[in-house]
Amino acid sequence: MIKLIASDLDGTILDNNFTIPQKNIQAIDDLKNSDIPLVVCTGKTYGISKNICAKLHASFGIFSNGSQIIDLTTGKEIYKSILSLDEIKSCFSVAKKFNVHIHAYTEQSIITSDLKYMDLRAHRLFSDELTFNIVDSVLDYIIDNKLEVLKLSISSTSPMAEIKNQLKQIPNISITHISRTGLYRDKIIDKEYEYLDISSFNSTKGHALKYLGSYLEVNKENILAIGDNINDIDMFYVSGIGVALNNAYDEVKKAATYISSNNAENAGFAETVYRFIELNK
Repeated sequence: MIKLIASDLDGTILDNNFTIPQKNIQAIDDLKNSDIPLVVCTGKTYGISKNICAKLHASFGIFSNGSQIIDLTTGKEIYKSILSLDEIKSCFSVAKKFNVHIHAYTEQSIITSDLKYMDLRAHRLFSDELTFNIVDSVLDYIIDNKLEVLKLSISSTSPMAEIKNQLKQIPNISITHISRTGLYRDKIIDKEYEYLDISSFNSTKGHALKYLGSYLEVNKENILAIGDNINDIDMFYVSGIGVALNNAYDEVKKAATYISSNNAENAGFAETVYRFIELNK
């Protein structure tokens, strides 16, 4: 019996236009009426995600790839892990060495020297929800304002393998490598690139979902996880059932228990909910 459902947002509950298909809305209403908690699991910060979480009647939120867990019914912060200043400095040193773009996320803001890649994407989508601080030196701004940084993002149009290898030498950080090329080209800014999301050690969606399951006393076999992107794979390992939507990356499909017939545009999320959960309609 599924007692907790954890789902990614973009490309899972939301379609390519960042809207919620009607069938997904119905499935979410049915989950609410059946008292089955919905956990939104996203790489986005709480500041970006707060409004959409309210529309989804989500009970809990896992934000910034697992750096923060919030009880959305009470506003209580259950867990938070931030990057240390030494870790931040080391990451900036690697970015400088390779002359690549790097920006930082706090809970309510993005700090960047120039809007490019993921921060440009966020600006086009969420300029009303977030503060964007465009500064000469991102690192100096973080230090001068004593900011709590949930994650960093390094982006480039060139392959990121060597940069990732250099970052792996930094102790106690987690790195998620995502490619927005080919089929996964970023249509919002019309560009192909790769990026590395960097957060503190064990700040992954999987680690956060395991932590939340323990906090709520819900066993692994009673958790259903749904996603489409590379950072969703860890959720499958701590869930009884891991579902990749039809539009998911190939690596995600390989790690999944089940692949939906429908993609995000055609309410693959709703298909999954009704396949695996008995609801009080």
